[in-house]
Amino acid sequence: MKLWPTSLGARTLLTLLLGLALVQAAGLTIHAYDRIDLQHQEEASALGMRAMGIYRSIVATSVSERQAALQDLDLGPGTTAKLQQGPPLEPADPTPDQLAHAIRFSMSFVQVRAANHPRDVQMRGIPWDGGITIGYLLPDGGWLSVKIITPPPRPWHSPTFLWAFGVMTLCAAILSFWAVRQLTGPVATLAAAAEALGRDVNAPPLPEGGPDEVARAASAFNTMASRIRRFVQDRTFLLAAIGHDLRTPITRLKLRAEFIDDDELRDKFLADLDELDTMVSATLAFGRDTSDMEPAVPLDLAALLRTILDETGDARPSQADGLTLDAAAHVTLRGRPVALKRAFANLIGNAVKYGATARVCVACPHPGLATVTVEDDGPGIPPDQLERVFDPFYRVEDSRNRETGGTGLGLPIARNIFRAHGGDVVLANRAGGGARATVTLPV
Repeated sequence: MKLWPTSLGARTLLTLLLGLALVQAAGLTIHAYDRIDLQHQEEASALGMRAMGIYRSIVATSVSERQAALQDLDLGPGTTAKLQQGPPLEPADPTPDQLAHAIRFSMSFVQVRAANHPRDVQMRGIPWDGGITIGYLLPDGGWLSVKIITPPPRPWHSPTFLWAFGVMTLCAAILSFWAVRQLTGPVATLAAAAEALGRDVNAPPLPEGGPDEVARAASAFNTMASRIRRFVQDRTFLLAAIGHDLRTPITRLKLRAEFIDDDELRDKFLADLDELDTMVSATLAFGRDTSDMEPAVPLDLAALLRTILDETGDARPSQADGLTLDAAAHVTLRGRPVALKRAFANLIGNAVKYGATARVCVACPHPGLATVTVEDDGPGIPPDQLERVFDPFYRVEDSRNRETGGTGLGLPIARNIFRAHGGDVVLANRAGGGARATVTLPV
């Protein structure tokens, strides 16, 4: 199975070529057997006429001169003849009837005087399997034994056979490759469209042309994409409406809280309202980032990260020395700059907030893939919560509590943005302490 291709096109092409090879092998085998039969018939005709020609030359001479005449004859390759008293006894097996009949028929084409016709003809053996011996009983007594050995048939021996086989195989391979491209092309197009839709919900629709099956699949895909866009828009509108409706009573409550005479109670009341307002804003931002309509453009990943680190250093001058960027080369990818900036800002902000440092490294371990790692020197994350921290509103109580201002939406927003770009982010603890966030993005 290691030799079995992984792509549908390669599997289809290999299957067609293997089937073609089997059909060609079967066809050539049938052709070879037909050629063997034809060669047998040709050899039977030729050797019958050759043996009868030798007999005619010998029977036309006097009895005393026959031995000398036999020695002077050019019998041809693989042929021997001798005069003897009895009929031929070797080879031991008689000649098959069908072959003997073909040889006797070919003998009739050699003209011999009626008085010189052989009184009897006996055959033993097969010409291409040990040779055939034909015995002629002479009219005046005695036998003429002619033995002919022919090489076995070689149906594959042809100067043009390999050329013909190669040309047929090449033509069939080209046609098969073209057919596979035509058949699997729409599948690749559909896969690319699905990937594009995963990155950008406003990706252009598929052309609904080609064969009926392809057109129906494209139409169904476009219908699905349209429903997803409508669902995302409805979701965005719903969140905006909820945010508007919630902010209005929150604002009224803040105004009314100002009339509370107890200063301590008023401050607590306003703090709760501020926290509620922050949670509503973060929830709306989470909804917007999962359905952002910002267009995708080419951007320099290293430059984007440098900008985020500079802004973070400006906001936290005391921790600017712990912000480093290691980018060996510029990596250009297609994405939504504002969304990616917010996602990386969340990761770098978390590293600075809980680890006082943020070491960022950009690499391209494989063609078409970029990785960004963000490391800090903080307390790390419990191993059983490395995945749970990506759940909305979930916080690690030991290191991230409400006093830090977190709402538990920073990491979910970052993961949604990266996945919308065809990538992902995972967290792990460093061996020397601290956490490491690894982001993968296609380029």
